[in-house]
Amino acid sequence: MLRDEKDNRLGLERELERAKRLAAVTTDRTTYERIRDFAEDVRQRLQRLVSRRGGQDEIRARARQLWQEAGRPAGRDLDFWLQAERDLADDETIER
Repeated sequence: MLRDEKDNRLGLERELERAKRLAAVTTDRTTYERIRDFAEDVRQRLQRLVSRRGGQDEIRARARQLWQEAGRPAGRDLDFWLQAERDLADDETIER
């Protein structure tokens, strides 16, 4: 995981934990709902960050497989990466 992604993830996890603690001690209904909505937004951003990282790992693995199947040619990294993205996008479309 890249350092920026790790920092973003840790920051979002801290925000989510802070929101949960605040919600637990808040007695005002309106404030509670705002905190709850904020926590939900943070949770969704965290989920997108994590799933994006998982997608990159899948693309990397597929690109490596394509590269190996092609005889490990030098200088075609981008070709295999783009083909892997297309393959996985096609698989996702078929599953829907």
